[in-house]
Amino acid sequence: MTSTIKYDWYQTDRAVTVTVLLKNAAEKNYSVALEQNQIVLNADGIETITIHLWDAINVEQSSHKAFPSKVEIKLSKLVGHRWEALEKPEAVKSAAAESTTAKKNHDWDKISKDIEKQEAEDKPEGEAAVQDLFRKIYADANEDTKKAMMKSFYESGGTVLSTNWAEVGAKTVDVKPPDGCEFKKWD
Repeated sequence: MTSTIKYDWYQTDRAVTVTVLLKNAAEKNYSVALEQNQIVLNADGIETITIHLWDAINVEQSSHKAFPSKVEIKLSKLVGHRWEALEKPEAVKSAAAESTTAKKNHDWDKISKDIEKQEAEDKPEGEAAVQDLFRKIYADANEDTKKAMMKSFYESGGTVLSTNWAEVGAKTVDVKPPDGCEFKKWD
C-alpha cells in the first residue's frame, strides 16, 4: 500500500466489508476495480491503494457504495471461511507472483530416481529387514520357489518357510515351532 488513505475491515463467514475513509466520496472522485484476488481504489486520480486479498472473492456478487465520508466495499467470499487477515503476507504475495510469471519445469524422472536411491540407502532394521528380505526373495523367485514358499508357510502355520519345491511339493510340511514354544491346534 503506497498511500495515506486509511481503511478498516471486518468479516463474516461469507463476506468481507472494507471501509475506506474518503472525504466527499462521490462517484466522480473515486473508482474501485475489483479482481478475484485484489482491490484497487483510486481517489481523485492521484491516490491509489491496492489490497492483495487473503483469498479469492466472487467479483460478480461484490459491490461498493459511496457515503459522505467513506466508501464501503462489500466483497463476497468465494469460499466460506474466516480469513486470517485482509491481505496476504508479503512472502505469500511474492511466491504467488513468481508462480504466475514463471512456471518451473520439473524433471519428474530425476525426482523419481532420487527418491528410489534414497529408499535404497535407507536400510530397515529388525523385523522390517527380515520382511524386506522375504519380499525380495519372493519377488525375484521363479514359480516353483513361490509355490514352495506359500505352501510351506501355510501348512506349517507360519513356522517354516522353504524355497525347495521338490521337497515341499511331495509331502505335507510339519509344524516346527521355535525352541521353548509349543504349537497348539485350535478347533
